[in-house]
Amino acid sequence: MPKIELTTFIHAPIEKVFDLSRSIDLHMESTRQTGEKAIAGKTSGLIGLGQTVTWPAKHFGIWQTLTSKITELDRPNLFVDEMVSGAFKSFRHEHHFTTSGNQTIMKDIFEFETPLGILGNIFNKLILTHYMTKLLEERNRVIREAAQSC
Repeated sequence: MPKIELTTFIHAPIEKVFDLSRSIDLHMESTRQTGEKAIAGKTSGLIGLGQTVTWPAKHFGIWQTLTSKITELDRPNLFVDEMVSGAFKSFRHEHHFTTSGNQTIMKDIFEFETPLGILGNIFNKLILTHYMTKLLEERNRVIREAAQSC
């Protein structure tokens, strides 16, 4: 199962970074290139424990729909979203937050599994892990800019 780990340093209070990371509206801004728009469940504002959100998005030229749910939340230290339905066989995205001096350290741990057995594994290694890393890096860039701008 592929695992992506990213660490982002943000000069802003932990509570602000945590809430921006749960913002449906900011997520849509960070994924503008894929056309993600929340269409069911929590469709704007801050997503919370037990809530779901459904997003259609275009990846690799194909429209897909993904529903994820917040399965853990410990403000301002951690929240976890997991796929309920979608193109992946499974995914789990842990969002960890700590502080060091005057900055917040945001750590993503994203684990996913694709269908199609060996073909899915080859696709993961050749294309998908890099693609997902770039999506997460863009999301984190948007969060950092929003947090540091106010």
